[in-house]
Amino acid sequence: MVRLIGLAADDDFEGWRDAVRALVVDGVAPDQVSWRVGDTIGELFAEHTRGSARAVGAFSVPRAFIDLAQTVVLHADDQRFALLHTLVDRLQCEPKLMEDQADPLIQRLTVMARAVRRDSHKMRAFIRFREVEDDIGVRYAAWFEPEHHIIRANASFFIDRFANMRWSILTPKLSIHWDGQRLTEAAGACKAEAAGGDPVEAVWNTYYASIFNPARVKIGAMLNEMPRKYWKNLPETALVPQLIATAQARESGMVAKSRIKIGGNVDLAWSSLREEAISCTRCHLHQQATQTVFGEGPVNAQLMFVGEQPGDQEDLAGRPFVGPAGRVFDRALAEAGIDRASVYVTNAVKHFKHEQRGKRRIHSRPDAGEVAACRWWIEQELALVKPRVTVALGATAARSLFGKTMTVNRERGHARKLPDGSAAWITIHPSYLLRLPDEAAKADEYRHFVNDLKMAAELLLP
Repeated sequence: MVRLIGLAADDDFEGWRDAVRALVVDGVAPDQVSWRVGDTIGELFAEHTRGSARAVGAFSVPRAFIDLAQTVVLHADDQRFALLHTLVDRLQCEPKLMEDQADPLIQRLTVMARAVRRDSHKMRAFIRFREVEDDIGVRYAAWFEPEHHIIRANASFFIDRFANMRWSILTPKLSIHWDGQRLTEAAGACKAEAAGGDPVEAVWNTYYASIFNPARVKIGAMLNEMPRKYWKNLPETALVPQLIATAQARESGMVAKSRIKIGGNVDLAWSSLREEAISCTRCHLHQQATQTVFGEGPVNAQLMFVGEQPGDQEDLAGRPFVGPAGRVFDRALAEAGIDRASVYVTNAVKHFKHEQRGKRRIHSRPDAGEVAACRWWIEQELALVKPRVTVALGATAARSLFGKTMTVNRERGHARKLPDGSAAWITIHPSYLLRLPDEAAKADEYRHFVNDLKMAAELLLP
């Protein structure tokens, strides 16, 4: 006998929770249940029951399940209630199941929860209110097309931020209205019911253009994280193509203006650039790092060194090359007759990329996209410092400088030219020496590294 469970709404977590309690206590298997929302009937059923209408026994589920279920219930997949019921049923025999990220059911539900969270983020980020007039006065209306049942769940976000405004959010299936004191719901609407452009929109466009920062343009993220379906609802997206088209010129202008300030004070320009880098969000690596690790050294240095990325100690200290590889680097510089205080040292990527293993943070190599996202900073450092010779420490640094894959062993030992005409030298990263298990090989490679540094320094000779 198949049981039909009726729920009040697509996002009725409480109704689902009450019903599933009764089902589990009664020993009803997930394949003996079909779920119905509102008046939607998908098939004929032999029995209709609702868990909230009867007293049930108690059983426990992990807190992690509740958090997952409250999010998954908002998904548009018609199977979400049945899948969660299946998980509850299995948890009675497998209490540690929530910890098994390789389990297919856990994986599927996790992907669904992630999609709901992403949709919620888009709602909060991409909604734009426009001013309209109604019988009472000014109201602000917005149109949004969610992929999942997230409208009620996100209402409190807009109430908190626009508590003193009268506003409406219209969607195809549900509309919510706030009058300054009370939230009410209504049927879905069509886009024509939302307002067009208004004076507020013109002010917003002016503001957006003024704060548009070319250093933070992430075109890939704009296309992936803000699908085209949302662009048409945002007034500022009409400005984006032109702003992106002029981004390179604006980037160069930022450095040029910095050089002009206070009689062309390059130290001031570098400080301004470093301050801007501290809040860089060009790629996702800023989310897991402690801080930006910018370059350091004289801004008139003739010799610049570019490494791969900060390590664990650099991430904590906020300075490049201060960890184990940095100590090898300092020793090799000294043996090559180079004073570290006279050179500029930086990294291709400014944030520490790592994997967490217990309490340890294990270095993870930056990928091509992350290197490309950070390349703008290297270009500005080169434009400010204007070194005569730039040394790439490892393949990642070489890729950052030349914009393509470079093989260290093939390029090592001879000078190359950068686009600005200055000399470049490619050698290993000092961390490579730390990974060599054979002591004899390590000593031989270290001598080769010191010799590379000497030859790079000799390029400065007249």
